[in-house]
Amino acid sequence: MSDQYQDDLQTIDTPEATDTPVSRVAQEIDLASAGTEAEWLARLDEIGDELDPVDGGFSPLGAHHAALYSDGDDTLLVTFETIATIRERQPDHRPMGFTHAQARGWSSLSIMARQPRWFRDPEIADYFDAQIDAGFFDGFRRVLFYGEGMCGYAACAYSLAAAGSTVLAIAPQATLDPTIAGWDRRYMHARRLDFTSRFGFAPAMLDGGRGAFIVHDPARRLDMMHATLFRRPFVTVLRSPDLGRDTAAALARMGALAPMIDAAAQGKLTPAVFHTLMRARRNDGAYLERLTRRCAKLGRHPALTLAAARHALAQSDSRKLRKCLSKAEKQLSR
Repeated sequence: MSDQYQDDLQTIDTPEATDTPVSRVAQEIDLASAGTEAEWLARLDEIGDELDPVDGGFSPLGAHHAALYSDGDDTLLVTFETIATIRERQPDHRPMGFTHAQARGWSSLSIMARQPRWFRDPEIADYFDAQIDAGFFDGFRRVLFYGEGMCGYAACAYSLAAAGSTVLAIAPQATLDPTIAGWDRRYMHARRLDFTSRFGFAPAMLDGGRGAFIVHDPARRLDMMHATLFRRPFVTVLRSPDLGRDTAAALARMGALAPMIDAAAQGKLTPAVFHTLMRARRNDGAYLERLTRRCAKLGRHPALTLAAARHALAQSDSRKLRKCLSKAEKQLSR
């Protein structure tokens, strides 16, 4: 491992997990065994009551969304997540932002969606307007908004509520307003939503922030086109090639997402740090398989395909990888 690699990673503080009263409360209420979404939300409401017995840390936001606030230090992590993703990916079925912040002693605000409505319901805007009026975000030294895809859109859009905040968004949409992004036909059902009113066009909502980082896979053409709409002097667009359909899940699998969030929250995320974290791809079987198949498809560099296939097979066995290896060996033996 190079000295530069070490130096880049050492700029990020990696706090040890803390044993706080909040973590003990969270452990006592079992979300993983909830049989239905309604039961899961009810138990999350119980956690909210334990976090704030007076006002409650859990807030329903209309029929399709909810918020969970947990008090910590003067760093606030605001995440936008879907309940389906939380229950599918998180081992303890708790919001990722809640768990990540809790382990670091940070404060957290998790905005959760029951349906893919891009957080455009009026209750969401009303909630953030209320926080602005109450001066809620003014009480924190650092505020980071995070989300991926639809949730990345919301992280960018609602970051306007916290002047001087930082945003980390993975493959976000800039808008689904068909007059601007009519070329994105993946979410036709969402075009009926209002993307023109308050907090509507996500790139314009970043103007009052400290900076934003937009991560996308350039092989995903529509994600790349949305990333182009975010280009502004204070926005850093970071390319994450060949991570597949779900970039955020790939980053998490590689162990790169958590330190990326830490670096962004600490004001230490830079292109150099990002590319250092992306070196974890070299040991990720899914990435290596995609790289090998792409080399094989080009067919012009069998030696490169051979090297990629051997390295990938050292990580995980695959019939497709062995086929690429065999084909490259035959090309080189001619």
